[in-house]
Amino acid sequence: MTVQEIMERVGVSDTGRAVAYIKDALEELNTISETHINTERFDITENQRFYEFPNDMIKVLDIRCLNHLNADSEYRSIPRMIGEPIRKDADAN
Repeated sequence: MTVQEIMERVGVSDTGRAVAYIKDALEELNTISETHINTERFDITENQRFYEFPNDMIKVLDIRCLNHLNADSEYRSIPRMIGEPIRKDADAN
């Protein structure tokens, strides 16, 4: 289906607006269905708490760490924390 056909079905006459709506819809579908998943790997640095994520990233699915809660040299998921932390965050500004 072409952009022109979509514009005729919806009743939109502005091409720029129609293309923007189509791009928004595709991004929304990508967040729901997770069709384009990329794996990013980077090393953690001692005494560094915050890291930069890619600008085109939409959602983090899993964060895994080597030797986390095991001694078998395997990657395990780091559990997600839900709710407020018990201890006050010393690094928070």
